[in-house]
Amino acid sequence: MSLRSNRVGEQMKKELGDIIGRKIKDPRIGFVTVTDVEVTGDLQQATVYITVLGDEEQRENTLRGLAKAKGFIRSEIGQRIRLRKTPEIIFEFDESIDNGNRIESLIRDLHDREQS
Repeated sequence: MSLRSNRVGEQMKKELGDIIGRKIKDPRIGFVTVTDVEVTGDLQQATVYITVLGDEEQRENTLRGLAKAKGFIRSEIGQRIRLRKTPEIIFEFDESIDNGNRIESLIRDLHDREQS
């Protein structure tokens, strides 16, 4: 990614956190944290990585709610960030936190076995 796409991604991450937290009133959308935004070099697409507090059903409902609100979110981003064309937004779950928690529990289990 170029420096410009990194800056646009960071600005989008900040604005998306505000938009999702304050502007969207869809009851399907739970407690969402935007962990990262990757913007392509031509600024045409933005992949938004999110984490959701809750179970698998809550995650799926949140993803459906965000997909439904994608047009509104994109127009809000367009108003807040001055770009010729607002990037197309793709929402994905950030699996890195789950993977990190799994690795941490495995290490803790190994450490407990060594102590025994």
